[in-house]
Amino acid sequence: MNVPIILAAVAAANSDPEMMAIWRNATPEGKAIIFLLVGFSLLAWSVMGAKAIEMRKASKMNRYFNEEFSRQKNVLAIYERSVDVDGCPNYTVYKSGATELQTRLQSSKKPGEVSLKAMEHIKRTLERAVAVEALKLESGLIFLAIAVSGAPFLGLLGTVWGVMSAFSYVAMKGTADLATMAPGVSAALITTVAGLLVAIPSMFGYNWLVHHLRVLTVELDNFAQDLVSKMETEFVKDDVNP
Repeated sequence: MNVPIILAAVAAANSDPEMMAIWRNATPEGKAIIFLLVGFSLLAWSVMGAKAIEMRKASKMNRYFNEEFSRQKNVLAIYERSVDVDGCPNYTVYKSGATELQTRLQSSKKPGEVSLKAMEHIKRTLERAVAVEALKLESGLIFLAIAVSGAPFLGLLGTVWGVMSAFSYVAMKGTADLATMAPGVSAALITTVAGLLVAIPSMFGYNWLVHHLRVLTVELDNFAQDLVSKMETEFVKDDVNP
């Protein structure tokens, strides 16, 4: 994972005399806000990295599972092998549906057949499984949303606080020249820069992850519908009574 941009900016500031002077002139409240933004940055980058790896793995495992599932002659072939595929949303949905189908087959009055009413229960089981997997994939994105919306406001808070302190210093000095005001104002603005350095990467990462989340969710829905269709074709007969 790349070093967060805000940390790179802080590192650059340590080697820049101007930035060092701005940092020294920053108020304690402004410095506290910057440290808080550094924490937001670390959290945002860790979430982006973890979710990107998770979604890439999920997409890859779904592709492998779909290829294997398409080669099977019957719906329950993979389920009967009692395999376990970690990190594959499609398999998790398939396993939930196959488990419910197996239960309905065991309680059916006609061997190897299920009723239309039983298929409705299986459909609801698949819908719940799809919803649960979508929520798992979505978990953690709230931190990126908070970083995108909250970091600029934290930066603005630090800037406003710093400007207030700068004007208070000017009032105490009794002189409103540029040399008196510039250090405090420039130090105040650094918190806004820090907030934007947190929010901008988080915004791009959040939008990228949301796009891939929607793709995976649509693929889950399509797979669940295809699975139901195959189950009905194989196990529901026209003359089966509900």
